[in-house]
Amino acid sequence: MTAARTTTVRTIEAHGVVAVIRLKDAARLRAVVDALAEGGVRALEVTMTVPGAVDLIRQLAPTLSGEFLLGAGTVTDAATAAAVIDAGARFVVSPVFRPEVVRACLDRDVPAMPGCFSPTEILAAHDGGADIIKVFPATALGPQFIKDVRAPLPQVKLMPTGGVSLDNAGDWIRAGAAAVGVGSALLDAAAIESGRYEVITANAKRIIAGVAAARAKK
Repeated sequence: MTAARTTTVRTIEAHGVVAVIRLKDAARLRAVVDALAEGGVRALEVTMTVPGAVDLIRQLAPTLSGEFLLGAGTVTDAATAAAVIDAGARFVVSPVFRPEVVRACLDRDVPAMPGCFSPTEILAAHDGGADIIKVFPATALGPQFIKDVRAPLPQVKLMPTGGVSLDNAGDWIRAGAAAVGVGSALLDAAAIESGRYEVITANAKRIIAGVAAARAKK
């Protein structure tokens, strides 16, 4: 792994939280990002389900300071991986494991974070060059799954997504997760719709504190 990829992966691990941004109204993206930043979140994943996502990443990337990591999510093919990286994405997340997406990321020296569900998929993705494995949907699994998988496979870095809440984020970290991916629990849709971005900031502070407390007890 090159220095650039290593640095990005370590930064994601250090912060411990990746905000998964799925917005119906793309015009609200900047305000959401600012609210998350105020709450301490430093890794942001703009999914391809957001209207005009690639262009939004291209517009947003130059405006963020170096301490922020802007990534792309819901990337399911190599062409889209290349497009988001060209637009400025510093990591690429998928809901599934597609070897060609991983290769497209590694060819451009950007961390690949494919979605996997079973231990077999997780190891295959790791062996295929994936930097962090997105365990998805984690809703059906629970923190014990992370602990159970990492017992025989301690070399894999796991990021549960789906089923991670403001209250249980620390449980996933204590179980051995490298980071957690958080969407709807963090990005309150009603608050965003009504412009109450202080709710997003409060949620961000709460989950960051939960991760920090879990790590302090490990």
